[in-house]
Amino acid sequence: MPTLRDIKRRINAVKNTRQITKAMKMVAAAKLRKAQMRMLQMRPYAERMNEVLRALSAATDTEIHPLLAFRPRKSIELMVITSDRGLCGAFNSNILRAASRLIQEKKGEGFDKITISVVGKKARDYFKRRNIEIRKAWTGLSGNLTYSDAQEIAKDIIDSYLDHVMDEVIILYNRFKTVMTQEVTSFRLLPYTMPESHEERLETTSSVYIFEPSRQEIYNQLLPKNIEIQIYSALLESQASEEAARMTAMENATKNADDMIENLTLQFNKARQASITKELMDIVGGVEALK
Repeated sequence: MPTLRDIKRRINAVKNTRQITKAMKMVAAAKLRKAQMRMLQMRPYAERMNEVLRALSAATDTEIHPLLAFRPRKSIELMVITSDRGLCGAFNSNILRAASRLIQEKKGEGFDKITISVVGKKARDYFKRRNIEIRKAWTGLSGNLTYSDAQEIAKDIIDSYLDHVMDEVIILYNRFKTVMTQEVTSFRLLPYTMPESHEERLETTSSVYIFEPSRQEIYNQLLPKNIEIQIYSALLESQASEEAARMTAMENATKNADDMIENLTLQFNKARQASITKELMDIVGGVEALK
């Protein structure tokens, strides 16, 4: 049975932990406001740019640009976006489980080669522990994300795709929905998503476009830019989701610490009362023995 000193020491340890989790919750809340603002500003721009390019590409030949053209899919790249740090609940584990399932699904579909690129130390360490080869890893972006980071990632992906290192690229990340909810989301980044059938392409095309200076030049400029925008948007969504998950996790940890302190205090009081009762019994017994 623990002594009064042991219980008191444990109460102090839990109180120290509660101070840390409370401070981390406040820091995460401050970071979340900034990350959420950046994400909400970027989201409509990324969605609208995607819609415009979809409409433009539906009105043109897919072979006009290599990022539009479909080719036999022999290899696939999965880009997994996680955080660099932990203490954010199930944020990383959810995305990594989804990545493992997706890898198994693609293997079942008969892909000859599946390559992995990761953003974040958690994904890098996860695949390394399982001896899964990582083609490229970007770390240290959590809390320091800039558009130039997205440009660097996009350039590597585009160059590898054009060099036929992979025939399809899928991004897997956590999409921010609410402070309490983050949704694991995936989408095909390359080749650029287009309506499959001719009928769908006709439905998508609602206007006749005049291209100036030329279709080729427009696609040369806009398609790589859109890849950068979509990657940057996914990184911002993931960053906002990470801070929201960390804030929620630290809030739950603080509540659990409060409950633990309450239970330990009750246990301490019971032990102290038992000790006092025992001492009184010893005194009473001594008095009775002297009579």
